[in-house]
Amino acid sequence: MKTSYVSNLAIQTAMRMTIQQNQMDLLKATQEQTTGRHYDVGLTLGATASRSLNLQREIDRLNSMKSTNSVVTQRLSGSQGALETMAKAAEKVRDTLVTYKGNDAASQLKIQKTEILGALQTFTAAANTSFNGEFLFSGINTDAKPLADYTATSAAKTAFDAAFTAFKTANSITSDDQITVTQMQDFIKNTVEPMFTGTGWDANWSDASSQNMTSRISASEVIESSTNANTNGFRMFAMASVITAELMDKNVTPEVRAAIGVEALQYVEQGIAGLNAERSQLGISESRVKKANTSIDAQLKLVNTHVADLEGIDPIETSTRINTLKVQLETSYTLTSRLQQMSLLNFL
Repeated sequence: MKTSYVSNLAIQTAMRMTIQQNQMDLLKATQEQTTGRHYDVGLTLGATASRSLNLQREIDRLNSMKSTNSVVTQRLSGSQGALETMAKAAEKVRDTLVTYKGNDAASQLKIQKTEILGALQTFTAAANTSFNGEFLFSGINTDAKPLADYTATSAAKTAFDAAFTAFKTANSITSDDQITVTQMQDFIKNTVEPMFTGTGWDANWSDASSQNMTSRISASEVIESSTNANTNGFRMFAMASVITAELMDKNVTPEVRAAIGVEALQYVEQGIAGLNAERSQLGISESRVKKANTSIDAQLKLVNTHVADLEGIDPIETSTRINTLKVQLETSYTLTSRLQQMSLLNFL
C-alpha cells in the first residue's frame, strides 16, 4: 500500500478566488441598489447603449437650458425691481410738479428743485443697476454704465447751459424775465427736446446700446431679456427733470413758469408711460420663461422615465441577490477558516 501527500492549498486557492468574485459581485450589486441603474450600462444594454447615451445628452441639454433660464429669470426680476424704483421716481417728479404748481416764492422753488434733483439721482442709480457684473439697462453693452449722473460739471448740464445761453443771445434776451411764453415753449420744443431725442442723448447721457439682450429659453424660442436706457421712458423722464430743475427757478414771469410746468408735466407723463411699457414687455418675457421651464420640466420627466426603463434595475431582485451574496461570503469565510485549521500538526 502506498500513501501520498494530500495538500489543501488548491482548495484554499479556489475558495479565495470564490470570495474575491463574490466580493466584486456584492460591490456591483450594492452600487446598483444605491444608484438604481446597472453597474455597467454598456455591458448590460449592448447595442442599445447608444440610445441611452442620446437620452443622457438630451437630459444634459435640457438641464443646461433650465440653468440658463434661471439666470434670465434673475436678470428680468432685477430689471423689474429697478424699473419700479424708476417709475416711483418719475411719479415723485409728477407729484412735485402738481404740488408746487403756481408757487413763485423763491423758498418753494428751491425745495421743488431739491426734490426734483433727488428724484433724478434715484432714477439714475436705479438705471445703473448691475447683476453678476453686468449692467441691466445697457443693452448688449453690458460692461458700459448706461446713464451718466447729472451734476454741475456733467456733459448734460454743460450742454443745457450752453443751449440756454445761445437761445437768449439769438433772441436778444438780456434778462430772464424778458422771455415770453411763446419763446420758452419754442426753446423747450425745438432746442431742448432734440437734445434728449437725438444724438445729444448718446453724447451727453447714455452709453447704452439700443439693441437689447436676447436669450434662448427653449429649443425654438428666443426672447428679449433686457431693456435699455435709450427708450422713450428714460429720455422723457430725464428731460422733464432737467427743464424743471433748470428753468423753474429762473427769474421768469409767472406765466412762463406755468408754461414750463405744463411742458414738464407732459414729458414726465410720457416718461411714466414709457417705463410702464417696458415693465409690461419684461413681464411678458418673464411669463414666457416660466412657461418654457414648465415645458422643460415635462420633457425632463419624460426622458428620465425612458432612461430609467433602459438603465434601471429591479430593486427587489437586486436586494435578493445582495442577501444571497452575503450568505455565500459568510459560508466561504467559514470554510476557509476551517481549511486553514487542517494541519497534521494539530494531530501530533
